[in-house]
This record gives sequence, C-alpha cells and structure tokens, in this order.
Amino acid sequence: MAHVELSLSEVFAPAASTEQESDNFGQWSGMVSRAAEPCLLIDEGTTVVAISSSGCDLLCLGAPDDVIGLPLLEGGLRLVDFTASPSELTEQETDKIPPLLALHSGRLARGLLRVQGPGSDAGRTVDAISTPVLTDGAVAGSLTFLSAV
Repeated sequence: MAHVELSLSEVFAPAASTEQESDNFGQWSGMVSRAAEPCLLIDEGTTVVAISSSGCDLLCLGAPDDVIGLPLLEGGLRLVDFTASPSELTEQETDKIPPLLALHSGRLARGLLRVQGPGSDAGRTVDAISTPVLTDGAVAGSLTFLSAV
C-alpha cells in the first residue's frame, strides 16, 4: 500500500497594494505592447498609447517607439481609398475608420482599411475590429485588432 504525506504551509500571496497597479486602460496598454497579434490602443485624444510590433508591420509604421505618443493619423499611418489609383482619405472619411468610430460612438466598430506604406503603390487591405475601452464607466480610448486580408 502506498503512503502519502501531506503537509500544509503558508501560501505566499503578494502584499495588498494601497494603489492599484493601473486602471483598465493601463492594463490594456501593457497587454497590447507585449502582444504577438497586430493590435493598437489609442486614448480619447486619438494618441497612440500602445501598438504591437506586428501591428506596426501590418500598418507600415516602423517600430512601436516611433509611433507611441503621436496622434494616430499623424504618426505615419497613410490611409488611402479603394480606387484603382489610390488617393489619401479626407478627414471626413478618416473619422469613420474603426479605431476612431469606436472611440466616438462608444460601440464596437469593424471595417476595412487600405494602408499605403512608404514607396508602396497599391497598398494593403487590413481588417480592423475596434472596441471602446472604458475607465470608470467612460470611454478612455479604443482597442483595435488588425489582420491582413
């Protein structure tokens, strides 16, 4: 017959902090920065707070450090229309892209983007799904997951 001994010891639990590490928005920021998937987090002022390396590659933006802290549409992101000879989107059209639509509407948004990189003629099509990120019940930004089409 087998003999099993069981001993109980004190469970190690980190000390409770009087200050939360970060809010919901801050937690998403850390997750996006470390994510393998292409994703992007912007704040309520449309500033890029976090972007994954694969998100930068897909959107032709270089390195995350080159984009973080800049407004989404001024950080090198070049959005063009779906015509045969692509031209840059107008401000009225860019307001309807999923990251901004989710931010302003407070609702889920999905759509296709055509991104043109430096020296690229045709551009690439990207599927974007965005959701608002809440802090204390108010929209603090939007989180977008991206994939190549």
